[in-house]
Amino acid sequence: MKTITKIEPAVPQMPEYKKVAAYARVSMETERLQHSLSAQISYYSELIQKHHGWQYVGVYADNGISGTKASKRDEFQRMIEDCEAGKIDIVLTKSISRFARNTVDLLNTVRHLKELGISVRFEKENIDSLSEDGELMLTLLASFAQEESRSISDNVKWGTVTRFKQGIPNGQMRVFGYEWVDGHLMIIPEEAETVRYMYREYMNGASRIEIGRALNDKGIFTRQGKLWVDSNVKVVLTNITYTGNMLFQKEYVSDPITKHRKKNRGELPQFFVEDTHEAIIPVEEFESVQAEFKRRRDLGPFGNKSLHLTAFSTKITCGNCGKHYRRSGKRNTAGEVYYTWICQAKSQKGASTCDSKSIPEKMLQNVAAEVLGLEEFDEAVFAEQVEEILVVSEDTLRFRFYDGREATTTWQSTAKFDWWTPERRRLWGERHQRKDTNPNKNIYYEFTGFIRCGQCGANYRAQSKVLKDGTRTRSWHCTAPSGICDKVAIRNETMKTLVTEVLGLDTFDETTMDREIEYASVQQNTVTFHFRDGHEATLEFHDKRRGKKWTAERREKQCQAIKGSWTEERRAAMSERMKQIRSEKQWPKQ
Repeated sequence: MKTITKIEPAVPQMPEYKKVAAYARVSMETERLQHSLSAQISYYSELIQKHHGWQYVGVYADNGISGTKASKRDEFQRMIEDCEAGKIDIVLTKSISRFARNTVDLLNTVRHLKELGISVRFEKENIDSLSEDGELMLTLLASFAQEESRSISDNVKWGTVTRFKQGIPNGQMRVFGYEWVDGHLMIIPEEAETVRYMYREYMNGASRIEIGRALNDKGIFTRQGKLWVDSNVKVVLTNITYTGNMLFQKEYVSDPITKHRKKNRGELPQFFVEDTHEAIIPVEEFESVQAEFKRRRDLGPFGNKSLHLTAFSTKITCGNCGKHYRRSGKRNTAGEVYYTWICQAKSQKGASTCDSKSIPEKMLQNVAAEVLGLEEFDEAVFAEQVEEILVVSEDTLRFRFYDGREATTTWQSTAKFDWWTPERRRLWGERHQRKDTNPNKNIYYEFTGFIRCGQCGANYRAQSKVLKDGTRTRSWHCTAPSGICDKVAIRNETMKTLVTEVLGLDTFDETTMDREIEYASVQQNTVTFHFRDGHEATLEFHDKRRGKKWTAERREKQCQAIKGSWTEERRAAMSERMKQIRSEKQWPKQ
């Protein structure tokens, strides 16, 4: 018997369009190169749109940016993000040097895009990154491009040094107090007065931090409108340009690839050019400020009076990490400050870095006085004799003296007893008695600290719950532990009704209650109101239970119903479900 099979005509496959983008870059902002960038953008836009099977995505262009560092090129980074998002299949670029001059950046980027299946095509070198020998050729040619960049950098450095030798600055650097006019520095009177103020105050003993704060308080800010801080005040106080002279090559680029800049500390020659512009600060005053800088630097932290140092500063060393201890103060609501000494590593980075124990300052003073054989702590004697205190362990301190002696002692904190005296405890309790003096009065209710237990004297605390119909209710309960009293509860609305009745008001008024009544005590089914004028009034209340009380039969029936619904199949299904949840959950790392 013949078998006949009908063969349907094949459906022609639609050609798959490749999403194509281009990358262009010029390294300097000149009119000629700007024209070059525009030409590159026009060329690639036309090329991609004319090519059959290509879908135009766009041209990513960086203008006036070096190619040695990919992280500094915004458009380049945006292109990579679009590649990762699946918006690009092919990247066109003029040459390896346009794409990147850093061999490492080039290979890492190309490999990353290769993993995503994205081709990078270099026109000048005729290289496709997805081809078999593409990466080998890229490695060789990229190395040449990197060395070309290094050679260009050397040529730029030679030109810069040549200008320095002729007394010509490398560009027009910004200097607070001056502006450039026709290639020369000219004084800005208002800013110049600020510069003179800084120098004058520093020689009068003010720290850089204090100078910055004083200027900010006066409404005098930097040229960018920012606050004066220690670092930018230091720049002004150490800039020799204010003497009317210039010092060239104060810093240099150590690596043309990474663009890392280093301060010139004698590695390269410097060029001092005299009388280049009008001075704001005399040379003698500038040198005096630099000498004061050195003097304060030699003194260490004690050279900066704004730090508010004590005799213990820089002398307590952590035995765990080797860092110094720093002073930390906490101010209570009464305005008193309690000081402790804590390891800097722990203070800045947390206990995971260093788990050393903090030391109360009062305890530190007592221990130091005992080691020195003094009746009470004396800062002058301590500073003269003790070189260092090493925190050996949580409770052990080792004192090292300037004469070579050592003394090891233990300590036990009495901070809680020193701070939490019976008088302070009493005052603190009184503040918590009523909501008008309680530190947390903003979150307290109308009867907070007002209701007390008539049996044990403990305060009542509010408990809130939401009913099935969405209604929120609040009741008040004794805070004493179970077994001490009957723990009679009273509803919030019931308490309002009783207060309204005892005061003879039409509606509840919290202000009147606080003014007339000192507190209310609850016992069994009565509330006794204690008025501020000395008299008392007792009212009865009867709060009914909501719903019916469960009988033993109903309770047993509900228990059996729950047990009956929990079958072996349901138990097994729940077990598998929990296993799945645990396997999918992202547990925190220990």
